[in-house]
Amino acid sequence: MANGTAWIEALRSKLRLTAVISTDGWARTWLSRAMAAAVRAFLVMILIVAPSVILPGIGTDTKQIVALLALFGGALVFFEYNAVYPSLIEFRDGAPYNRIRYLMMLTIVVVLSSIVADLEASTTVSRFFHAIGLVIGASLDFPYSPVRLASYMLDDSATAAQIVQVKIAAATAYLISLFSLALFVIVLKLVGWPSTKSAFNVWVNLPTFEPTAGGDVVDRLVRDSHMNLAVGFLLPFVIPAAVALLTSGVPAETLTSPQTLIWAMALWAYMPAALIMRAVAMARIADMIRIKRAAKLAVLGAIEPSKLDHDDDEDDDL
Repeated sequence: MANGTAWIEALRSKLRLTAVISTDGWARTWLSRAMAAAVRAFLVMILIVAPSVILPGIGTDTKQIVALLALFGGALVFFEYNAVYPSLIEFRDGAPYNRIRYLMMLTIVVVLSSIVADLEASTTVSRFFHAIGLVIGASLDFPYSPVRLASYMLDDSATAAQIVQVKIAAATAYLISLFSLALFVIVLKLVGWPSTKSAFNVWVNLPTFEPTAGGDVVDRLVRDSHMNLAVGFLLPFVIPAAVALLTSGVPAETLTSPQTLIWAMALWAYMPAALIMRAVAMARIADMIRIKRAAKLAVLGAIEPSKLDHDDDEDDDL
């Protein structure tokens, strides 16, 4: 009886210790994930409020609206990254993909804000960025270029100075997006993302991709990659052409207002680059799945059929 009681007490102590360790591990995991999500949310809020901080003469009402949008964007990012399974944000485990996209957007917004701020409150930094923007705008302003087409979004009332302002913003944002694409491809080659040697959950990183929609997953990933690549390449040309054809042009005063010009040109350059990055990432994931399939088939093919039959016979005897 004494030995039985001691054994029961030891088992209870072990179960309590296991429960404490499990709870402590879960708390640490949740805290680590929440801290990482909070940092990402804070960085997104910095991105949203950057133009209002850099531009001079921003009114109180505008600052309040921007602060509200920043809180909404930060909350969305926090809940997405803090959740075990995301629902909107893709490639949560793809550090090169998300970081380069964020740095691209932040660079575009900060540089365009400095260029626009130079028109009202000139500083050494703003004059530097404005001078570089003039050179970039003149270099990329040639017939049928995306920069030339972007200036066609203005209506007939636009002055020469307003057209030049749009061209400078469009050329600067477009060049930054091209450099970001090149950097993204180089980083993928150097880092080898996604790696076939480490765990990579495709469905967590592609929450909007439906795996049971029909057809082979690799073929669908390759098809979606080609579609994103085509849309990303055509988007800088299609958006200005669609605005010019469907409307009489955007009023010059509206498009050249500081906040509108910054965000319009930033999104115009960001969306095509983001789609091309998504195409490259999906193509890499398709290659990863194909390689893992081939490796698995090679392992299964290395097992002799006679060995499988022998094992089955042994199982039947059991």
